[in-house]
Amino acid sequence: MAFEHFALNVESPVEVAQWYCDHLSLHLVFEQKESPYMRFLADETERVVMELYNNPAAPIMDHNVNHPLVFHVAFESSDAQADKERLEKAGAVFFEEKKPGEGTHLVMMRDPWGVPLQICQRKNRLNK
Repeated sequence: MAFEHFALNVESPVEVAQWYCDHLSLHLVFEQKESPYMRFLADETERVVMELYNNPAAPIMDHNVNHPLVFHVAFESSDAQADKERLEKAGAVFFEEKKPGEGTHLVMMRDPWGVPLQICQRKNRLNK
């Protein structure tokens, strides 16, 4: 089996999806314009990676109350410092930064809605 996507129930899926497209290089591959307003986003490899929707039948998690290590969405970066600065200007909030090993730079942030993001600059990519 191949991974298809993960999904997040959010208050404003249209707005959140647009921010991810504008600032994290994702792009819209499918949208449902009626409730639950699903937005499926793909990365530069054309793989669908994320679904954002709003379904009142389920609670919307407040990601601000949990440490980002409980859950986060990770993005590959060639320059974590520059991406950190760019995302802060776009409304993301810095949480912490680590350089755990040679050639690795990890930046933990939250998107404007509190969803934890990890910016990963690695000497040796996990996906080749």
